[in-house]
Amino acid sequence: MSNNLIPVTNFLARLSNAALWLAGGGLILMTVFVAWQVFCRYVLNDSPSWTEPGSVMLMSWFIFLGAAVGIRENNHLGFDVLLYVLPKSGKRVLRMISDVVILAFGAGMIWYGGALMSLTWNTTLPSLGISGAFDYLPLAGGGVLAVIFSLERIVLRLAGEPIDDVLDEILPAEIAVEIENINADPNANLKV
Repeated sequence: MSNNLIPVTNFLARLSNAALWLAGGGLILMTVFVAWQVFCRYVLNDSPSWTEPGSVMLMSWFIFLGAAVGIRENNHLGFDVLLYVLPKSGKRVLRMISDVVILAFGAGMIWYGGALMSLTWNTTLPSLGISGAFDYLPLAGGGVLAVIFSLERIVLRLAGEPIDDVLDEILPAEIAVEIENINADPNANLKV
């Protein structure tokens, strides 16, 4: 890896780990909120009003943070069937297109999340007593991380870093067997 990219990549790895820890903490905290809600409702007969909207807001945070980490780790959703039969250069092009689409989607999250935040800035969430903009902050924050992490993948790929080599070695067992059979007998599909 280029010496110029190492500090940035290390910083982004720490940012990704922090986002993952925050997402995990949010999941645990949301579970505590929901458990408290159930306890208060069924044992104390007095439900606090803040637990449900607080849980939903935490859920938004850990979903968007976790999705951004998935982008950096290349564990995001994808339709990889075509990648199993393409040569390495074709895989690289499709993965680059995927990262550009993710970058554009993240930019849309920032744009529309910011617009929703500005529309709801002067409203107050009655149960939490905070600005309504906080409902959409996870959307914009997740978009920022999605843009950063997809941009990192694009820059590393353009710099010639072998970020896709590990992915090219991973094949589901059934596909690997079929490819092995085809390579062993190229005329196997032609037999009647």
